[in-house]
Amino acid sequence: MSTSEKISVVTGAGAGIGRASSIALLQAGYHVVLAGRNKDTLDETIDQANELGKNAVSQPTDLRDPDSIENLFQTVADKFGRLDVLFNNAGVNVPLTGLEELTLDQWNSVVETNLTGTFLCTQTAFRMMKSQDPKGGRIINNGSVSAHVPRPGSTPYTATKHAITGLTRSTSLEGREHNIACSQIDIGNASTPLLSLIHI
Repeated sequence: MSTSEKISVVTGAGAGIGRASSIALLQAGYHVVLAGRNKDTLDETIDQANELGKNAVSQPTDLRDPDSIENLFQTVADKFGRLDVLFNNAGVNVPLTGLEELTLDQWNSVVETNLTGTFLCTQTAFRMMKSQDPKGGRIINNGSVSAHVPRPGSTPYTATKHAITGLTRSTSLEGREHNIACSQIDIGNASTPLLSLIHI
């Protein structure tokens, strides 16, 4: 692989923002490793990229499973030897649920994906970017306007998106000396499958 080629990882790449971002990165000349729970939807993203799909790799990944995350980044290391961009896009929600009715399982299901999974991807990518030559890279986190303007019934989603802001700022601070930039995007309502879980 040429040292001029850029390598990216997109989580939640099988639909919505993750799919659109993966295709955009392919169009910009990146090799893209697509991560998500469903291989069929990842392969659909590759198909929609048409001839550029040859530069994409689907890697089924469950962000609730640390071993699955480790396998994702080991695939990147084995196939490409470096990582230039990580887009932490994957996120889940629960159906509109009042705070007093929220179960611990519902809470944990959102926290494990939106926060813990994002942290583990960030940590593993950070290690790669810090040790590779030339070192450095960019980590982009998908936050949400929900962290600033929450909707009723969205407590776990809103809480995790607040936490993503803290993770972004901490990663940005610690990454400076290693040429690792970390930023966040806060998207409003986007027409994706996740939107069906909330009321507008």
